[in-house]
Amino acid sequence: MKSILDLDVADKRVLVRVDFNVPMDDDRNITDDIRIRTALPTLQHVVDKGGKLIICSHMGRPKGERVEKFSLGPVAKYLSNLMDRKVTLAPDCVGEQVEVMVAAMQSGDVVLLENLRFNKAETVNDPVFSENLAKLADVYINDAFAVSHRAHASVVGVAERVAEKGMGFLLQTEMEYFHKSMDNPVRPLVALVGGAKVSSKIGALENMLDKVDRMVIGGAMANTFLKSMGVDVGSSKVENDLLDVASKFIEAAERKGVKLYLPVDFVVADSFSADAVTKNVTFRDIPENWMALDIGPATSILFAEALADAMTIVWNGPMGAFEMDPFAGGTMAMCRVVAASQALTITGGGDSNAAVKKSGESRFISYMSTGGGAFLHLMEGKTLPGVDVLN
Repeated sequence: MKSILDLDVADKRVLVRVDFNVPMDDDRNITDDIRIRTALPTLQHVVDKGGKLIICSHMGRPKGERVEKFSLGPVAKYLSNLMDRKVTLAPDCVGEQVEVMVAAMQSGDVVLLENLRFNKAETVNDPVFSENLAKLADVYINDAFAVSHRAHASVVGVAERVAEKGMGFLLQTEMEYFHKSMDNPVRPLVALVGGAKVSSKIGALENMLDKVDRMVIGGAMANTFLKSMGVDVGSSKVENDLLDVASKFIEAAERKGVKLYLPVDFVVADSFSADAVTKNVTFRDIPENWMALDIGPATSILFAEALADAMTIVWNGPMGAFEMDPFAGGTMAMCRVVAASQALTITGGGDSNAAVKKSGESRFISYMSTGGGAFLHLMEGKTLPGVDVLN
């Protein structure tokens, strides 16, 4: 598989798929530019090597309609400032106007195609749409790890139709860190998994049982595991249809010799709100009609001990409703523990990364993955269609 360094881009039309699905406020100001900045090395390389840079991305979920709030106009303006050169926004992502605009490009010019998802054909990998995108390119670069698990036209369809193709710097880095952590880890390897739903992560959990030395489970998903063991978790969030799955998972972990850690205490509340009445209780003392919204201090100590001698830590999902300060303590404690570790530390997913940023510890994390869905896809033992097609 080629990387961008293996490809000659001079004087060529280089179509780069990025993930510029960035958050904006009501006035269309970008509030977090990390997805733009992490793609900059690839974009700057194309320009520096004399390529004609054509950038494509999606924004939001416009469902195939042109919705102004999902226009990439603000991104074009923001990127112009970052790259210190004009970034022209195309009127669409395909069509005659776009083809004329691309044909007029000179080496070093930059064009940002309008939101790919303004066209329904993007998400269904329509062959005609893919062909029209491919017409714009002599070289195709995928640098959008966050959508590489989706077989969309701009991710798979175009790559099938452009002979010269490869990975951008961001995608290459993402894949290298994943392989370091899961395929060839320095042990002990410990997985720290949280979040709300067992259903969204059970595939990853089951696959990781064959890879990790220990597994630490927190967040609301821990409630389902505890209830499967006969623990009364009050009115805490539980996936009752997965109790049998959770029970079998616990048995499988024991059978495979993987030490499984679950919460031993919680911060519970009488309602899901920042001003709720709260208290700390053991996992067997959750009051009726109260809900567990964060791991408690004893659990934070227990989890820290599980991570203490780890040489590789993979973290996906918060330990509680960290967006509200009364329920952020457990997640913030894990941020500090992971940041202080001498291990190779990798966080994956928007919530995990947001928590680390909130804690102020992000500079001490080895790598923060840009794609939660794609990261989970790999953790499930699956390959990424957007990477496979580059071979």
